[in-house]
Amino acid sequence: MASSFNFVIGSAKFIFAPIERCLNCKRNFDENMKVLQKLLKELNTVKEVIELRLSAEIHGGTMQTEEVKNWLDDVQRIKTEIEIIERKAKEKKFLSRVFLGKMVEEKVVELKAFLRKGKAFLGMVKSFKYIIVGGGVAAGYAAREFDRQGLKPGQLAIISKEAVAPYERPTLSKGYLNPNPKAAARLPEFHVCVGSGGDRLLPDWYKEKGIQLILGTEIVKVNLALKTLVSAAGEIFKFQTLIIATGSTVIRLTDFQVEGADAKNIFYLRELEDADKLVESIKMKKYGKAVIIGGGYIGLEVAAAMSINDFDVTMVYPDPWCMPRLFTPTMAAFYESYYENKGIKIIKGTVSVGFNANANGEVKGVKLKDGRVLEADIVVVGVGARPLTALFKGQLEEDKGGIKTDGFFKTSMPGVYAVGDVATFPIKLYNEMRRVEHVDHARKSAEHAVKAIKANETVLWRQCWRNFVFQRRQSIITEAKIWVLLDQRWKDCWSFP
Repeated sequence: MASSFNFVIGSAKFIFAPIERCLNCKRNFDENMKVLQKLLKELNTVKEVIELRLSAEIHGGTMQTEEVKNWLDDVQRIKTEIEIIERKAKEKKFLSRVFLGKMVEEKVVELKAFLRKGKAFLGMVKSFKYIIVGGGVAAGYAAREFDRQGLKPGQLAIISKEAVAPYERPTLSKGYLNPNPKAAARLPEFHVCVGSGGDRLLPDWYKEKGIQLILGTEIVKVNLALKTLVSAAGEIFKFQTLIIATGSTVIRLTDFQVEGADAKNIFYLRELEDADKLVESIKMKKYGKAVIIGGGYIGLEVAAAMSINDFDVTMVYPDPWCMPRLFTPTMAAFYESYYENKGIKIIKGTVSVGFNANANGEVKGVKLKDGRVLEADIVVVGVGARPLTALFKGQLEEDKGGIKTDGFFKTSMPGVYAVGDVATFPIKLYNEMRRVEHVDHARKSAEHAVKAIKANETVLWRQCWRNFVFQRRQSIITEAKIWVLLDQRWKDCWSFP
Protein backbone atom coordinates (compact mmCIF):
# COMPACT_ATOMS: atom_id res chain seq x y z
CA MET A 1 0.00 0.00 0.00
CA ALA A 2 2.80 2.40 0.94
CA SER A 3 4.74 1.63 -2.28
CA SER A 4 1.63 2.26 -4.35
CA PHE A 5 1.09 5.58 -2.61
CA ASN A 6 4.73 6.65 -3.19
CA PHE A 7 4.43 5.63 -6.85
CA VAL A 8 1.33 7.80 -7.27
CA ILE A 9 3.04 10.75 -5.57
CA GLY A 10 6.19 10.38 -7.69
CA SER A 11 4.19 10.11 -10.89
CA ALA A 12 2.15 13.17 -9.98
CA LYS A 13 5.32 15.18 -9.33
CA PHE A 14 6.82 14.09 -12.66
CA ILE A 15 3.66 14.96 -14.57
CA PHE A 16 2.96 18.27 -12.84
CA ALA A 17 6.57 19.58 -12.56
CA PRO A 18 6.57 21.33 -15.99
CA ILE A 19 3.13 22.74 -15.29
CA GLU A 20 4.32 24.00 -11.93
CA ARG A 21 7.33 25.66 -13.55
CA CYS A 22 5.06 27.36 -16.07
CA LEU A 23 2.73 28.46 -13.31
CA ASN A 24 5.68 29.89 -11.38
CA CYS A 25 6.88 31.70 -14.51
CA LYS A 26 3.42 33.17 -15.02
CA ARG A 27 3.25 34.19 -11.36
CA ASN A 28 6.70 35.82 -11.58
CA PHE A 29 5.68 37.50 -14.81
CA ASP A 30 2.58 39.03 -13.21
CA GLU A 31 4.57 40.20 -10.18
CA ASN A 32 7.33 41.68 -12.37
CA MET A 33 4.75 43.44 -14.53
CA LYS A 34 3.37 45.14 -11.42
CA VAL A 35 6.90 46.19 -10.42
CA LEU A 36 7.57 47.37 -13.99
CA GLN A 37 4.43 49.52 -14.07
CA LYS A 38 5.25 51.02 -10.67
CA LEU A 39 8.82 51.82 -11.78
CA LEU A 40 7.53 53.28 -15.05
CA LYS A 41 5.17 55.57 -13.16
CA GLU A 42 8.04 56.77 -10.97
CA LEU A 43 10.26 57.20 -14.03
CA ASN A 44 7.59 59.35 -15.72
CA THR A 45 7.45 61.57 -12.64
CA VAL A 46 11.25 62.00 -12.62
CA LYS A 47 11.18 62.71 -16.36
CA GLU A 48 8.49 65.39 -15.95
CA VAL A 49 10.40 67.02 -13.08
CA ILE A 50 13.61 67.08 -15.17
CA GLU A 51 11.72 68.63 -18.09
CA LEU A 52 10.17 71.18 -15.70
CA ARG A 53 13.59 72.11 -14.39
CA LEU A 54 15.01 72.32 -17.92
CA SER A 55 12.29 74.78 -18.88
CA ALA A 56 13.02 76.85 -15.74
CA GLU A 57 16.72 77.12 -16.65
CA ILE A 58 16.07 79.55 -19.48
CA HIS A 59 19.61 80.93 -19.50
CA GLY A 60 21.40 77.62 -18.99
CA GLY A 61 22.13 75.68 -15.84
CA THR A 62 23.02 72.34 -14.29
CA MET A 63 20.45 70.44 -16.36
CA GLN A 64 21.46 71.89 -19.72
CA THR A 65 23.78 69.01 -20.71
CA GLU A 66 23.97 66.48 -23.53
CA GLU A 67 23.86 63.64 -21.00
CA VAL A 68 20.48 64.76 -19.65
CA LYS A 69 19.04 65.12 -23.15
CA ASN A 70 20.29 61.62 -24.09
CA TRP A 71 18.70 60.26 -20.92
CA LEU A 72 15.36 61.78 -21.91
CA ASP A 73 15.63 60.18 -25.36
CA ASP A 74 16.42 56.79 -23.79
CA VAL A 75 13.44 57.10 -21.46
CA GLN A 76 11.18 57.52 -24.48
CA ARG A 77 12.73 54.42 -26.08
CA ILE A 78 12.25 52.25 -23.01
CA LYS A 79 8.65 53.45 -22.63
CA THR A 80 7.93 52.32 -26.20
CA GLU A 81 9.48 48.91 -25.53
CA ILE A 82 7.37 48.47 -22.38
CA GLU A 83 4.24 49.37 -24.32
CA ILE A 84 5.02 46.53 -26.76
CA ILE A 85 5.45 44.08 -23.87
CA GLU A 86 2.17 45.22 -22.32
CA ARG A 87 0.39 44.84 -25.65
CA LYS A 88 1.65 41.27 -26.05
CA ALA A 89 0.78 40.46 -22.45
CA LYS A 90 -2.80 41.62 -23.02
CA GLU A 91 -3.21 38.95 -25.69
CA LYS A 92 -3.55 36.60 -22.70
CA LYS A 93 -1.74 33.75 -24.41
CA PHE A 94 -0.37 31.57 -21.66
CA LEU A 95 2.91 30.55 -23.33
CA SER A 96 3.62 34.04 -24.72
CA ARG A 97 3.40 35.35 -21.17
CA VAL A 98 5.80 32.68 -19.99
CA PHE A 99 8.36 33.52 -22.69
CA LEU A 100 8.00 37.26 -22.03
CA GLY A 101 9.05 36.72 -18.41
CA LYS A 102 12.78 36.99 -19.09
CA MET A 103 12.33 40.20 -21.07
CA VAL A 104 10.26 41.75 -18.27
CA GLU A 105 12.94 40.85 -15.71
CA GLU A 106 15.55 42.59 -17.86
CA LYS A 107 13.35 45.69 -18.22
CA VAL A 108 12.88 45.89 -14.45
CA VAL A 109 16.68 45.95 -14.01
CA GLU A 110 17.05 48.55 -16.79
CA LEU A 111 14.31 50.76 -15.37
CA LYS A 112 15.90 50.75 -11.91
CA ALA A 113 19.20 51.87 -13.46
CA PHE A 114 17.42 54.67 -15.38
CA LEU A 115 15.69 55.83 -12.20
CA ARG A 116 18.97 55.99 -10.29
CA LYS A 117 20.51 58.06 -13.07
CA GLY A 118 17.50 60.39 -13.29
CA LYS A 119 17.50 60.95 -9.55
CA ALA A 120 21.23 61.67 -9.71
CA PHE A 121 20.48 64.47 -12.20
CA LEU A 122 18.00 65.82 -9.66
CA GLY A 123 20.51 65.91 -6.86
CA MET A 124 19.00 69.15 -5.51
CA VAL A 125 15.50 67.72 -4.98
CA LYS A 126 14.14 68.16 -1.47
CA SER A 127 10.92 66.51 -0.32
CA PHE A 128 8.63 67.54 2.53
CA LYS A 129 5.25 66.44 3.75
CA TYR A 130 4.17 70.08 4.10
CA ILE A 131 5.50 73.18 2.34
CA ILE A 132 4.46 76.78 2.98
CA VAL A 133 5.28 79.11 0.09
CA GLY A 134 5.78 82.61 1.42
CA GLY A 135 7.49 83.77 4.60
CA GLY A 136 5.19 86.46 5.93
CA VAL A 137 2.82 86.61 8.89
CA ALA A 138 0.63 83.70 7.72
CA ALA A 139 3.64 81.39 7.37
CA GLY A 140 4.74 81.98 10.97
CA TYR A 141 1.29 81.42 12.42
CA ALA A 142 0.80 78.30 10.29
CA ALA A 143 4.12 76.91 11.56
CA ARG A 144 3.07 77.49 15.18
CA GLU A 145 -0.26 75.74 14.57
CA PHE A 146 1.47 72.76 12.92
CA ASP A 147 3.60 72.45 16.04
CA ARG A 148 0.52 72.60 18.27
CA GLN A 149 -1.29 69.97 16.21
CA GLY A 150 1.68 67.60 16.17
CA LEU A 151 4.59 67.72 13.76
CA LYS A 152 7.56 65.43 13.25
CA PRO A 153 11.00 66.94 12.56
CA GLY A 154 11.69 67.36 8.85
CA GLN A 155 8.04 67.32 7.78
CA LEU A 156 7.59 71.08 7.26
CA ALA A 157 9.47 73.66 5.20
CA ILE A 158 8.85 77.39 4.77
CA ILE A 159 10.18 78.80 1.50
CA SER A 160 10.57 82.57 1.55
CA LYS A 161 12.03 85.13 -0.82
CA GLU A 162 13.00 87.24 2.18
CA ALA A 163 16.22 86.57 4.07
CA VAL A 164 14.69 86.54 7.57
CA ALA A 165 12.28 84.34 9.52
CA PRO A 166 8.57 85.38 9.51
CA TYR A 167 7.88 88.68 11.27
CA GLU A 168 4.93 90.95 12.09
CA ARG A 169 4.78 93.04 8.92
CA PRO A 170 2.63 95.94 10.33
CA THR A 171 5.63 96.98 12.47
CA LEU A 172 7.40 98.28 9.34
CA SER A 173 5.06 101.29 9.05
CA LYS A 174 4.95 101.92 12.79
CA GLY A 175 7.70 101.23 15.34
CA TYR A 176 10.33 100.52 12.69
CA LEU A 177 10.21 104.20 11.61
CA ASN A 178 10.58 105.57 15.15
CA PRO A 179 13.31 108.26 15.13
CA ASN A 180 14.56 107.26 18.59
CA PRO A 181 17.18 104.50 18.07
CA LYS A 182 16.49 103.10 21.53
CA ALA A 183 12.73 102.92 20.95
CA ALA A 184 12.76 101.87 17.28
CA ALA A 185 11.56 98.32 16.63
CA ARG A 186 14.21 96.01 15.23
CA LEU A 187 14.41 92.28 14.71
CA PRO A 188 14.34 89.97 16.54
CA GLU A 189 11.82 92.00 18.58
CA PHE A 190 8.89 91.62 16.20
CA HIS A 191 9.17 88.10 14.84
CA VAL A 192 5.79 86.36 14.84
CA CYS A 193 3.73 85.73 16.94
CA VAL A 194 4.14 88.82 19.20
CA GLY A 195 1.54 90.74 17.19
CA SER A 196 -1.25 88.67 18.72
CA GLY A 197 0.26 88.46 22.19
CA GLY A 198 2.04 85.17 21.57
CA ASP A 199 5.65 84.10 21.99
CA ARG A 200 8.32 85.32 19.59
CA LEU A 201 9.31 82.58 17.15
CA LEU A 202 13.03 83.16 16.63
CA PRO A 203 15.01 81.25 13.97
CA ASP A 204 16.21 78.86 16.70
CA TRP A 205 12.59 77.92 17.45
CA TYR A 206 12.14 76.57 13.92
CA LYS A 207 15.40 74.66 14.25
CA GLU A 208 14.34 73.11 17.56
CA LYS A 209 11.02 72.01 16.05
CA GLY A 210 12.68 70.50 12.98
CA ILE A 211 11.05 73.06 10.66
CA GLN A 212 13.27 73.98 7.75
CA LEU A 213 13.47 77.69 6.92
CA ILE A 214 14.51 78.01 3.28
CA LEU A 215 15.20 81.75 3.10
CA GLY A 216 16.34 83.99 0.28
CA THR A 217 14.72 81.55 -2.15
CA GLU A 218 12.30 82.66 -4.86
CA ILE A 219 9.94 80.10 -6.38
CA VAL A 220 9.67 80.77 -10.11
CA LYS A 221 7.74 77.75 -11.37
CA VAL A 222 5.01 75.56 -9.90
CA ASN A 223 3.47 72.33 -11.14
CA LEU A 224 0.69 71.44 -8.74
CA ALA A 225 -0.22 68.23 -10.57
CA LEU A 226 3.33 66.97 -9.98
CA LYS A 227 3.42 68.55 -6.49
CA THR A 228 6.65 70.28 -7.51
CA LEU A 229 8.14 73.75 -6.95
CA VAL A 230 11.20 75.11 -8.76
CA SER A 231 13.34 77.94 -7.38
CA ALA A 232 15.22 80.62 -9.34
CA ALA A 233 18.43 78.71 -8.54
CA GLY A 234 17.02 75.51 -10.08
CA GLU A 235 16.31 73.75 -6.78
CA ILE A 236 13.32 71.41 -6.83
CA PHE A 237 10.98 70.93 -3.90
CA LYS A 238 8.40 68.16 -3.65
CA PHE A 239 5.40 68.32 -1.33
CA GLN A 240 2.40 66.30 -0.26
CA THR A 241 0.44 69.28 1.08
CA LEU A 242 1.03 72.89 0.04
CA ILE A 243 -0.06 76.10 1.77
CA ILE A 244 0.06 79.14 -0.50
CA ALA A 245 0.89 82.15 1.68
CA THR A 246 2.52 84.37 -0.93
CA GLY A 247 0.65 87.47 0.21
CA SER A 248 0.54 90.59 -1.94
CA THR A 249 2.88 92.87 -3.79
CA VAL A 250 2.54 96.65 -3.82
CA ILE A 251 0.96 98.45 -6.75
CA ARG A 252 3.68 100.62 -8.26
CA LEU A 253 3.17 103.84 -10.18
CA THR A 254 5.65 102.54 -12.75
CA ASP A 255 2.99 99.90 -13.59
CA PHE A 256 0.91 102.78 -15.01
CA GLN A 257 3.84 104.47 -16.80
CA VAL A 258 3.56 107.54 -14.56
CA GLU A 259 6.16 110.07 -15.67
CA GLY A 260 9.29 110.06 -13.47
CA ALA A 261 7.94 107.29 -11.19
CA ASP A 262 11.34 105.56 -11.30
CA ALA A 263 13.15 108.48 -9.64
CA LYS A 264 15.26 107.88 -6.53
CA ASN A 265 13.72 108.33 -3.06
CA ILE A 266 10.26 107.18 -4.18
CA PHE A 267 9.46 104.37 -1.76
CA TYR A 268 6.97 101.55 -1.33
CA LEU A 269 6.62 99.74 1.96
CA ARG A 270 6.07 95.99 1.99
CA GLU A 271 9.17 94.14 3.15
CA LEU A 272 11.99 94.67 5.63
CA GLU A 273 14.34 95.71 2.83
CA ASP A 274 11.90 98.48 1.81
CA ALA A 275 11.76 99.77 5.38
CA ASP A 276 15.57 99.79 5.69
CA LYS A 277 15.89 101.90 2.54
CA LEU A 278 13.28 104.35 3.80
CA VAL A 279 15.01 104.65 7.19
CA GLU A 280 18.32 105.45 5.47
CA SER A 281 16.68 108.11 3.32
CA ILE A 282 14.99 109.66 6.39
CA LYS A 283 18.44 110.05 7.97
CA MET A 284 19.85 111.61 4.81
CA LYS A 285 16.96 114.04 4.21
CA LYS A 286 16.35 115.13 7.80
CA TYR A 287 13.91 118.09 8.15
CA GLY A 288 12.96 117.75 4.50
CA LYS A 289 9.61 117.57 2.74
CA ALA A 290 7.71 114.30 2.40
CA VAL A 291 4.72 113.59 0.16
CA ILE A 292 2.59 110.57 1.00
CA ILE A 293 0.48 109.27 -1.90
CA GLY A 294 -2.51 107.31 -0.64
CA GLY A 295 -5.01 107.60 2.20
CA GLY A 296 -5.19 104.03 3.43
CA TYR A 297 -3.41 102.17 6.24
CA ILE A 298 0.08 102.70 4.83
CA GLY A 299 -0.57 106.36 3.97
CA LEU A 300 -1.90 107.28 7.40
CA GLU A 301 0.72 105.35 9.36
CA VAL A 302 3.71 106.53 7.32
CA ALA A 303 2.45 110.15 7.35
CA ALA A 304 2.39 110.02 11.16
CA ALA A 305 5.87 108.44 11.26
CA MET A 306 7.35 111.05 8.89
CA SER A 307 5.85 113.85 10.98
CA ILE A 308 7.44 112.36 14.12
CA ASN A 309 10.73 112.33 12.17
CA ASP A 310 10.40 116.15 11.76
CA PHE A 311 9.43 116.14 8.08
CA ASP A 312 7.05 118.61 6.49
CA VAL A 313 4.34 116.12 5.43
CA THR A 314 1.64 116.37 2.74
CA MET A 315 -0.86 113.59 2.05
CA VAL A 316 -2.48 113.20 -1.39
CA TYR A 317 -5.36 110.86 -2.22
CA PRO A 318 -8.21 110.85 -4.75
CA ASP A 319 -11.03 109.88 -2.37
CA PRO A 320 -13.35 112.36 -0.61
CA TRP A 321 -12.04 111.12 2.76
CA CYS A 322 -9.36 108.80 4.13
CA MET A 323 -9.91 105.04 4.49
CA PRO A 324 -13.19 105.15 2.48
CA ARG A 325 -13.64 101.34 2.57
CA LEU A 326 -13.60 101.34 6.37
CA PHE A 327 -14.38 104.83 7.70
CA THR A 328 -17.64 106.74 7.53
CA PRO A 329 -17.30 110.45 6.64
CA THR A 330 -17.64 111.36 10.34
CA MET A 331 -14.94 108.92 11.45
CA ALA A 332 -12.63 110.07 8.67
CA ALA A 333 -13.20 113.75 9.57
CA PHE A 334 -12.02 113.05 13.14
CA TYR A 335 -8.74 111.52 11.96
CA GLU A 336 -8.14 114.13 9.26
CA SER A 337 -8.67 116.90 11.79
CA TYR A 338 -6.26 115.19 14.21
CA TYR A 339 -3.58 114.90 11.50
CA GLU A 340 -4.00 118.52 10.42
CA ASN A 341 -3.61 119.66 14.02
CA LYS A 342 -0.25 117.85 13.99
CA GLY A 343 0.82 119.93 10.99
CA ILE A 344 0.13 117.35 8.26
CA LYS A 345 -1.41 118.88 5.12
CA ILE A 346 -4.08 116.85 3.31
CA ILE A 347 -5.00 117.22 -0.37
CA LYS A 348 -8.06 115.20 -1.41
CA GLY A 349 -9.75 114.51 -4.75
CA THR A 350 -6.67 114.44 -6.95
CA VAL A 351 -3.81 112.12 -7.96
CA SER A 352 -0.15 112.36 -8.90
CA VAL A 353 0.49 112.33 -12.65
CA GLY A 354 4.26 112.74 -12.66
CA PHE A 355 7.47 113.52 -10.78
CA ASN A 356 10.33 115.96 -11.22
CA ALA A 357 13.89 114.87 -10.45
CA ASN A 358 17.24 116.65 -10.04
CA ALA A 359 20.48 115.94 -11.93
CA ASN A 360 21.22 113.01 -9.59
CA GLY A 361 17.90 111.38 -10.41
CA GLU A 362 16.42 112.15 -6.99
CA VAL A 363 12.78 113.16 -6.75
CA LYS A 364 12.25 116.87 -6.14
CA GLY A 365 8.59 117.44 -6.98
CA VAL A 366 5.21 115.70 -7.31
CA LYS A 367 2.96 116.84 -10.16
CA LEU A 368 -0.76 116.63 -9.39
CA LYS A 369 -3.61 116.22 -11.83
CA ASP A 370 -5.08 119.58 -10.78
CA GLY A 371 -1.87 121.32 -11.93
CA ARG A 372 -0.16 121.85 -8.61
CA VAL A 373 3.44 120.75 -8.02
CA LEU A 374 4.48 119.76 -4.49
CA GLU A 375 8.08 119.97 -3.35
CA ALA A 376 9.39 116.62 -2.14
CA ASP A 377 12.62 115.11 -0.85
CA ILE A 378 10.95 111.78 -0.11
CA VAL A 379 7.81 110.23 -1.60
CA VAL A 380 6.11 107.20 -0.08
CA VAL A 381 3.45 105.51 -2.22
CA GLY A 382 0.70 103.44 -0.64
CA VAL A 383 -2.01 102.98 -3.28
CA GLY A 384 -2.86 99.34 -2.70
CA ALA A 385 -1.58 95.85 -3.36
CA ARG A 386 -2.15 92.89 -5.67
CA PRO A 387 -2.28 89.26 -4.51
CA LEU A 388 0.66 87.17 -5.72
CA THR A 389 -1.15 84.46 -7.65
CA ALA A 390 0.69 84.45 -11.00
CA LEU A 391 2.56 81.19 -10.25
CA PHE A 392 -0.74 79.33 -9.97
CA LYS A 393 -2.57 80.73 -13.01
CA GLY A 394 -4.39 78.03 -14.95
CA GLN A 395 -3.85 75.47 -12.19
CA LEU A 396 -6.35 76.68 -9.59
CA GLU A 397 -9.79 78.24 -9.73
CA GLU A 398 -9.78 81.99 -9.09
CA ASP A 399 -12.40 84.46 -7.91
CA LYS A 400 -12.36 88.20 -7.29
CA GLY A 401 -8.63 88.48 -7.97
CA GLY A 402 -7.63 85.72 -5.55
CA ILE A 403 -7.42 81.94 -5.35
CA LYS A 404 -10.86 80.48 -4.71
CA THR A 405 -11.11 78.35 -1.55
CA ASP A 406 -13.78 76.72 0.55
CA GLY A 407 -14.45 77.49 4.22
CA PHE A 408 -11.37 75.47 5.21
CA PHE A 409 -9.15 77.42 2.76
CA LYS A 410 -8.85 74.36 0.54
CA THR A 411 -8.40 75.20 -3.15
CA SER A 412 -9.73 73.38 -6.22
CA MET A 413 -6.61 71.17 -6.21
CA PRO A 414 -6.49 68.37 -3.60
CA GLY A 415 -3.75 68.91 -1.04
CA VAL A 416 -3.36 72.63 -1.84
CA TYR A 417 -4.53 75.40 0.50
CA ALA A 418 -4.41 79.20 0.19
CA VAL A 419 -4.39 81.65 3.11
CA GLY A 420 -4.06 85.36 3.79
CA ASP A 421 -4.22 87.98 1.04
CA VAL A 422 -4.36 85.47 -1.82
CA ALA A 423 -7.46 83.56 -0.60
CA THR A 424 -10.99 84.34 -1.78
CA PHE A 425 -13.18 82.51 0.69
CA PRO A 426 -16.89 82.31 1.67
CA ILE A 427 -18.06 84.67 4.42
CA LYS A 428 -21.33 83.43 5.91
CA LEU A 429 -22.19 86.80 7.42
CA TYR A 430 -22.53 88.35 3.95
CA ASN A 431 -23.27 85.11 2.07
CA GLU A 432 -20.62 85.87 -0.54
CA MET A 433 -17.02 85.21 -1.54
CA ARG A 434 -14.51 87.83 -0.40
CA ARG A 435 -10.78 88.44 -0.35
CA VAL A 436 -9.43 90.18 2.77
CA GLU A 437 -6.13 92.06 3.07
CA HIS A 438 -5.59 92.31 6.81
CA VAL A 439 -3.01 90.96 9.22
CA ASP A 440 -5.61 89.44 11.52
CA HIS A 441 -7.05 87.48 8.60
CA ALA A 442 -3.55 86.28 7.66
CA ARG A 443 -3.05 84.94 11.19
CA LYS A 444 -6.43 83.28 11.60
CA SER A 445 -6.76 81.84 8.09
CA ALA A 446 -3.33 80.22 8.46
CA GLU A 447 -4.27 78.59 11.75
CA HIS A 448 -7.66 77.51 10.40
CA ALA A 449 -6.11 75.88 7.31
CA VAL A 450 -3.60 73.90 9.39
CA LYS A 451 -6.37 72.65 11.68
CA ALA A 452 -8.31 71.55 8.60
CA ILE A 453 -5.26 69.76 7.16
CA LYS A 454 -4.57 67.84 10.35
CA ALA A 455 -8.26 67.04 10.91
CA ASN A 456 -8.53 65.71 7.35
CA GLU A 457 -5.50 63.46 7.95
CA THR A 458 -7.15 62.05 11.10
CA VAL A 459 -10.36 61.31 9.20
CA LEU A 460 -8.44 59.62 6.38
CA TRP A 461 -6.43 57.52 8.85
CA ARG A 462 -9.59 56.33 10.60
CA GLN A 463 -11.23 55.54 7.26
CA CYS A 464 -8.16 53.58 6.11
CA TRP A 465 -8.15 51.64 9.38
CA ARG A 466 -11.85 50.79 9.04
CA ASN A 467 -11.28 49.68 5.42
CA PHE A 468 -8.30 47.57 6.47
CA VAL A 469 -10.24 45.84 9.26
CA PHE A 470 -13.21 45.19 6.96
CA GLN A 471 -11.06 43.90 4.09
CA ARG A 472 -9.01 41.74 6.45
CA ARG A 473 -12.17 40.23 7.91
CA GLN A 474 -13.48 39.47 4.41
CA SER A 475 -10.10 38.00 3.49
CA ILE A 476 -10.11 35.69 6.52
CA ILE A 477 -13.64 34.49 5.68
CA THR A 478 -12.63 33.88 2.04
CA GLU A 479 -9.45 32.03 3.06
CA ALA A 480 -11.46 29.82 5.43
CA LYS A 481 -13.90 28.92 2.68
CA ILE A 482 -11.02 28.03 0.32
CA TRP A 483 -9.36 25.78 2.87
CA VAL A 484 -12.63 23.97 3.54
CA LEU A 485 -13.08 23.44 -0.19
CA LEU A 486 -9.47 22.24 -0.68
CA ASP A 487 -9.73 19.92 2.26
CA GLN A 488 -12.84 18.32 0.78
CA ARG A 489 -11.24 17.95 -2.67
CA TRP A 490 -8.11 16.43 -1.12
CA LYS A 491 -10.25 13.80 0.60
CA ASP A 492 -12.13 13.10 -2.65
CA CYS A 493 -8.86 12.64 -4.63
CA TRP A 494 -7.11 10.33 -2.18
CA SER A 495 -9.97 8.23 -0.91
CA PHE A 496 -9.38 4.55 -1.62
CA PRO A 497 -12.06 1.87 -1.50
